[in-house]
Amino acid sequence: MGPWEERVLLQLELGITNLVARGTASAAELTPAEFRSGRLRLERKVRRYRPSWVAVVGIGAYRLAFERPRAGIGPQPERIGESRLWVLPNPSGLNANHQLADLTRAFKALRRAVEADSAPSP
Repeated sequence: MGPWEERVLLQLELGITNLVARGTASAAELTPAEFRSGRLRLERKVRRYRPSWVAVVGIGAYRLAFERPRAGIGPQPERIGESRLWVLPNPSGLNANHQLADLTRAFKALRRAVEADSAPSP
């Protein structure tokens, strides 16, 4: 899909957005206030669309936006409304902390959680 096809994701019950709506070469150029403000915008969108899961890509962004300095990768204890939160490592080439195998495991774990929630009850 191309970036211009973003609305098609909604038909698939998926969505994508940015915490901060300005481009930078690095997240280090953003202020904690910008991340917190982005969280408030995200919360409004989540309350509007009511997804089961919200995945935040980037542990540093999540820690700043949600004011959770010790948060780790994976499911988070807090929610936005009824939506559960999951943090994924940032796959950016600037982020050398996570190799492809680590990224694959993290994204697959989220997929398994989403699929488990979608499975019909026995």
